[in-house]
Amino acid sequence: MSVLRVGNCSGFYGDRLSAMREMLEGGQLDVLTGDYLAELTMLILGKDAMKDPSLGYARTHLRQVEDCLGLALDSGVSIVANAGGLNPAGLAARIAEVANGLGLTPRIAYVAGDDLRPLGLWEGALTANAYLGGFGIAAALTRGADIVVTGRVTDASLVVGAAVAHHGWGVEDHDALAGAVVAGHVLECGTQATGGNFSGFRQLLSAGVDPRKPLGFPLAEIAADGSCVITKHEDTGGAVTLDTVTAQLVYEIQSTRYLGPDVTTHLDSVSLAQVGPDRVAITGVRGSLPPEQLKVCVNELGGWRNSVEFVLTGLEIEAKGDWVRSQLDAALAAHPPAEVVWSRLAMPAPDADSEEGASALLRCTVKDAAADPVGRAFTGAAVELALGSYPGFTMTAPPGAPMPFGIYRPEYVDRSVVEHTVVHADGSVEVVGNPPFSTMPPATDIGVRPSPYPARADVLTRRLPFGTFVHARSGDKGGDANIGLWVAHDEREDLYADRVEWLSKVVTPRRVRELIPEAADLDVEVFLLPNLGAVNVVIHGLLGAGVAASTRFDPQAKGLGEWLRSRRVSIEDALL
Repeated sequence: MSVLRVGNCSGFYGDRLSAMREMLEGGQLDVLTGDYLAELTMLILGKDAMKDPSLGYARTHLRQVEDCLGLALDSGVSIVANAGGLNPAGLAARIAEVANGLGLTPRIAYVAGDDLRPLGLWEGALTANAYLGGFGIAAALTRGADIVVTGRVTDASLVVGAAVAHHGWGVEDHDALAGAVVAGHVLECGTQATGGNFSGFRQLLSAGVDPRKPLGFPLAEIAADGSCVITKHEDTGGAVTLDTVTAQLVYEIQSTRYLGPDVTTHLDSVSLAQVGPDRVAITGVRGSLPPEQLKVCVNELGGWRNSVEFVLTGLEIEAKGDWVRSQLDAALAAHPPAEVVWSRLAMPAPDADSEEGASALLRCTVKDAAADPVGRAFTGAAVELALGSYPGFTMTAPPGAPMPFGIYRPEYVDRSVVEHTVVHADGSVEVVGNPPFSTMPPATDIGVRPSPYPARADVLTRRLPFGTFVHARSGDKGGDANIGLWVAHDEREDLYADRVEWLSKVVTPRRVRELIPEAADLDVEVFLLPNLGAVNVVIHGLLGAGVAASTRFDPQAKGLGEWLRSRRVSIEDALL
């Protein structure tokens, strides 16, 4: 059977609106997918639905479909997107209205059953959505759907469903399914697979990538055995290399066993090869039975938050910070917010040649179950210090109104609780059965790196940035931070194997805590991915109750890997 060409046109809610048209006009495709959902997005959509129950879906997708529906139908390209969010039926109905207005009659199906709020399992939950697999999507495509809208399926399920429909795989074709999961994981974040958020961006620029050209969105050519080639349309920006694909493979994965609703994917079996310009082959992927339970994304309204940011300039910055902090703390003492968090000061360089360079920022963030303690009671107390505090008092912006925040947590339910359904274009409803699953607890410690490690004292070393030949990609999984680290494929390929061995030895839980001091009291796991020349670091609890509730400077840990690369470590001379 011919390969399936499946592309991506969205990596998040807010991605490039023109991407759908770019992908449809840029070259041959069979299926075009769009990923719009994340833990934070579900919270945003939940707030939308509170204001207007007819909403709860990604409205940007509707705009894209309105612009491109005729083009997709003329090209014979099916569109599969999880933009339905909390209301896939509502989005499907709106797409039908738009199509009717355009004089078009696409076959529209939607996947439902992920929304578990009606079951009342979690009191006070704003959202509670199980992560569904790809077989509902496959059923819709097999019945001829031109557009498939879903709620909360896993990100990779968009690609898995398309591949199942095209190749006719069954629920026990674990290796093929796992291969499609890997392809879907590479595609799901859009241009992150073609050079976006890539720590080796200077390599791409030196290789001739035009920095002014928007990065092209990725596509996968998926074969009948689940292997694939990751590529992009010709004459689009960015690049597809071993490193750009690895960067996305190690993004937010946690252990070497990637648990999904359709299959458990063995990430330590993945092999990559550069098979042409902008073409990376993924082979050898193995899979096994999926877990007994399904993961559920639960979001609750946690309360209200606010913040102010003071600018401290010139001399005696620490003393200035201590004074304004003591003043504001005292002013809030009568009716204190439930949580008050002050940022750490980053000291400016001495004798700076600009006022901005001589300044430091001090941020105070407050949270409470009620809005009043973090509203005027907080912002007024800060503003009232303007003429009676440290010299040079100013703020980066006027204080704003309090904003609600959410708390995310993962939950797990038995599959029997969830009824995975497809509403086909003709209105008929199909229930998707559960696949065979493992009744054993998931093995999440395979590939884990122990600590401590034996130090070598008989080699010459230099103190250099950790990122001298190591790339990184970091992000969030609820309250956990994930950092993927791998050895760069650079001009010193002769040193690659030795550098991979060094990386696997030097990155241990103990060493991570030393390099990232805020993780000193946290649980840290390190997993080895030797086929990718990589290790994956999971720092549990670094982000608290998730991005919406976190008071951390970088609440999604997007820059954590780049900070780690900047830390200095001892690197053997022989590796340089």
